[in-house]
Amino acid sequence: MRSAAVTPQGDRIRWVELPGQQPPRVYVHGLGATSPAYFASVAVDPRLSGRRSPLLDLLGHGVSDRPTHFDYRLESHADAVADALTGAGVSAAELIAHSMGGSVAIVLAARHPHLVSRLVLIDANLDPTPRVPGSPGSSGIAAYSEEEFVTGGGWEEVRDRVGAHWWSTMRLAGREALHRSAFHLTRGSDPTMRALLLDLKSPRTFLLPAADGPLPGADALTGAGVSVVPIPACGHNIMPDNPEAFAAATAAALTPRAGSRSSGT
Repeated sequence: MRSAAVTPQGDRIRWVELPGQQPPRVYVHGLGATSPAYFASVAVDPRLSGRRSPLLDLLGHGVSDRPTHFDYRLESHADAVADALTGAGVSAAELIAHSMGGSVAIVLAARHPHLVSRLVLIDANLDPTPRVPGSPGSSGIAAYSEEEFVTGGGWEEVRDRVGAHWWSTMRLAGREALHRSAFHLTRGSDPTMRALLLDLKSPRTFLLPAADGPLPGADALTGAGVSVVPIPACGHNIMPDNPEAFAAATAAALTPRAGSRSSGT
């Protein structure tokens, strides 16, 4: 396991790293998750292996530190990841990022473009969302105040409704980290993640479950060079739901096309 200090107080982001050639492929998980659990089996697929591959846990999640002084804004997550990648000697990385991790990856690419050469976004959050009490995911967590969530029973209510699969990794996240990350994910970035994604110049691919139907705003995304790829037979967690299709689509997204400026052209 490797790590890098990412706050003035010395809090550390940690990651499991698969050895291989440059440029690196960096994997980033979603809210309440951890990258090794969600990505290890696909990162070793022959179509994706052979590259240096850090499977990184965001601050507050998994095996990384869980500071209570950190604000967990998308911009702060992105800057912390940037510090971790810089400490690891990573630049021009291919980022493969799921859900909230995809939102962080977009902000990272906008704020630290030298660190990112390509983006594969897996059903990432592109827009602010309403906070809805009792709903699954970030909107339900963010509907609590921090005090309600951390000490007022909200954490236990979320535990009881998210299901065993998600809870297996969510329980590793700090309570403040989980709530603040969810709150700021529903609030979004400024400009929004969608606006930032449209302005990026690096090759970008957006994977989504085919069952969800057309991606809102897909025409504008494809017009800006983002390749939008529906994946069959899966839900939001595309990697474990359909690892074969995920590996094939991701490998295609990461293969440079002769004469193309981006994966969407």
